[in-house]
Amino acid sequence: MDLKSYLKERADRINRALEGYLPDGEIIPHNLHQAMRYSVMAGGKRIRPVLMMASCEAAGSDSERVVPVACAMEMIHTYSLIHDDLPAMDDDDFRRGRPTCHKVFGEAMAILAGDALLTEAFVLLSAPATVQGLPHGAVRQIIQIMARNAGSFGMVGGQAVDIESEGKEVDIPTLEYIHTHKTGALILASVQAGALAGGADDRAFGHLTRYGEMVGLAFQIADDILDVVGDEKQLGKKVGVDEARGKATYPALFGLQEARRRAVELRDLAVAALEPFGAAAEPLRRIACYIVDRTC
Repeated sequence: MDLKSYLKERADRINRALEGYLPDGEIIPHNLHQAMRYSVMAGGKRIRPVLMMASCEAAGSDSERVVPVACAMEMIHTYSLIHDDLPAMDDDDFRRGRPTCHKVFGEAMAILAGDALLTEAFVLLSAPATVQGLPHGAVRQIIQIMARNAGSFGMVGGQAVDIESEGKEVDIPTLEYIHTHKTGALILASVQAGALAGGADDRAFGHLTRYGEMVGLAFQIADDILDVVGDEKQLGKKVGVDEARGKATYPALFGLQEARRRAVELRDLAVAALEPFGAAAEPLRRIACYIVDRTC
């Protein structure tokens, strides 16, 4: 399969849907709605929504049914990026090659834009049009998974421990906690939500959960490596930031060679978890390779 075309086609579908789901920037409060749209529509490959769609396909269903849920996930992810870029957090000036939300709209409006996107995600998740066509009983499970993985037992919890660990020596369990929660939680939730939307039975859900756990951790290790060796223009943000801030990362704890080895190992474990799905899971296999190599 042509992964580049697959990623673009799915991302285009998500972008078209997001244009309709996001509040119009001409509606009061103008600046808030413009800040929300500015951040969500800043580009990116929409990996989390695409993973959700691919998981729905692997479970044997048409991915169109999960597009609204995938858009809600992208809103949650974008809220986390807006807050992560704030001076009180990572203090980043650029995201995807553009000035960050707080640089354009101010810190207060950026905080509110993040708050609004998180809330709007659950408005969308609970909308009658969103749940129409999803398997009976899946909606409550999907909302529960996405909420839990976004909160203190998921992404926000990982962010908290990441901040507390800056400039300190951390052990391996702490490092893995940060990575599996800060980044891995929303990736896992995306895969699980797609599986449920696709009608996966318990066995299939278990295999896809294993895949989501492995690629979630691999994604953050790959990000750690790119912060050391990546190209600033290609990434659209500064590199070398993790080391400057004393962040807990795989290269810092194990070195680049071991970090790369671990990322490849996780990729292979993720791919192995997909064996029962046959050709239906080929997009997920290719995405696992892309997550580690960052090339299509």
